Amino acid sequence: MSAEATAEAAAETGRTGGLTFPQGFLWGTATASYQIEGAANEDGRGPSIWDTFSRTPGKVVGGHTGDIACDHYHRYRDDVAMMADLGVQAYRFSIAWPRIQPDGSGPVNPRGLDFYERLVDELHGRGITPIVTLYHWDLPQSLEDRGGWTDRETSERFAEYAAVVHGRLGDRVGTWTTLNEPWCSAFLGYGAGVHAPGRTDPADAYAAVHHLLLGHGLAAARLRAAGARQIGITLNLAPIGGGDPEAVAHVDGLQNRIFLDPVLRGEYPADVVERARRFTDWSFVRDGDLDVIGAPIDLLGVNYYSPTTVELRAGQEANPVHPGSEGIAFVQGDEEKTAMGWSVKPSALTELLLRLTRDYPGTPLIITENGAAFDDVLDGGRVADERRIAFLDGHFRAAHAAIEAGADLRGYLVWSLMDNFEWAEGYAKRFGLVHVDYASQRRVPKDSALWYREVIRRNGVQA
Repeated sequence: MSAEATAEAAAETGRTGGLTFPQGFLWGTATASYQIEGAANEDGRGPSIWDTFSRTPGKVVGGHTGDIACDHYHRYRDDVAMMADLGVQAYRFSIAWPRIQPDGSGPVNPRGLDFYERLVDELHGRGITPIVTLYHWDLPQSLEDRGGWTDRETSERFAEYAAVVHGRLGDRVGTWTTLNEPWCSAFLGYGAGVHAPGRTDPADAYAAVHHLLLGHGLAAARLRAAGARQIGITLNLAPIGGGDPEAVAHVDGLQNRIFLDPVLRGEYPADVVERARRFTDWSFVRDGDLDVIGAPIDLLGVNYYSPTTVELRAGQEANPVHPGSEGIAFVQGDEEKTAMGWSVKPSALTELLLRLTRDYPGTPLIITENGAAFDDVLDGGRVADERRIAFLDGHFRAAHAAIEAGADLRGYLVWSLMDNFEWAEGYAKRFGLVHVDYASQRRVPKDSALWYREVIRRNGVQA
C-alpha cells in the first residue's frame, strides 16, 4: 500500500495503532505577533497595516482588533510556563516589525527589541527552542503609505530590519524564517482585499509576490552574512486536485509553484508568467533578482490546512484570490469540514510532503503550521475538543507516512498555542490548543493540549 493510501486508510478507520517518529523530531506550537501580543500602543510600537485594516468598518468580523488580543506582551512569562508544562520543545513566534522600527525604517526602538530578548531568554530558561518568523503580515503602516509590497523599497527595508533583529537575537536564535505565507500577503492583501492592506488590484498582487520574495532573498543574504545557522521561508501550500489537468495546473501555479519555483529553482514558472501577462508585464523583475531569491535555504516551512479541488466550469467567474481563474470552479467534497469550512483530509498532507520531496529534492521540511478551528465550548473548566484531537492524530499519522516514504520532515508545529485574533474572522474562530477567555484572559488547556503533551512525551501517537 502506498504512503498516501496508508494515511487515507488511517483517516477513514480512526486511530489504527501506535507509531513513533524519528529520534530528534521537533514538536512545538506556533503563534503570530499581531494575533496574540496586544499592547498595540505601548513602548514605542508604531501602527501596522492590520491596525489600520481592523479599524476599517466591515473588514473584520465584529469590528474586532488586535489591540489587546491575548495580552501576551504582558503575560509572556505565564504563557512560556504553560508551554513548558505541556512539554513543548519548540515555539515559533513572529517579531512585530512596527515594534522594532515604528516607521519601517530608520531609528530602532530598543524597547521593542528588549521585549523579544526577554521572551527568548524565558524560552531558553524553560528548555524551549525559539524559532523566529520575521514577517507575519504586520507591515508598518508608513511603508504601506509609500507603496507597501508593491514597491521595491519595502524589500530593501525588510532586509535592514532582519539584520537589526538578528543583531540583537542572533546569539540565542538558531532558526530564522523570513516570511510567513507570502501568498496571503500578496493575493489576499493586494489582490482580493480581504486581508490588510485591503487593495483589490491583480497587478498589485503580482508586484507584491515579487517584492515579498525579493525581501526574503535580501534578508536571507543579510542573515547568512551575519552567521545565522538555519534560514528558511514558510509557504502555505495545498495539493490541487480535480479531473481537468488544465484547471489543476492553473491553480497549482498560482497557489504553489509561483513561490516554490523562485525560492527552490531560481525561476518563475513559465506558464504562470504567461497567464499573468493580462495583468502585468513583470517589469518589476530586474536582472539578478532571481539569483537573490533562489539562493539556497536550510529549511522549508510548510503550512498545511486543507486540499483544494477544482474543475472547469463554463461561465464561472474568477475567484478573486486567484486572478485569471475564470472558468474554474473551486468545489467542496463530502469530507468533514472545520469551523472555517475547510475540508479535513489528512492524506493530502502525505501527498503534499511527497510532492515536495519529489519535485524539490534535498530540501529539509518542517510543518510550521497545521491545526483546525472548531466550535469549542468551555464547560465546567474543560474543553472536550475530541474533533481537534482526531484532526491532529490523522495529520500526525499522515506526516509519519510521508517520512516512511522518504520525506525529510524534521518537525511539527501545531497551530496554534492558544485561541487568538484570527485575522478577518476576528475572535470568532478558535484554533488554539489552549482556550482563552478574552474578557478575563484566563487560559485553560483543552483536552487536545493534554493529549498533545502525551504525543510529545512519547514522540509519537498511540493506538
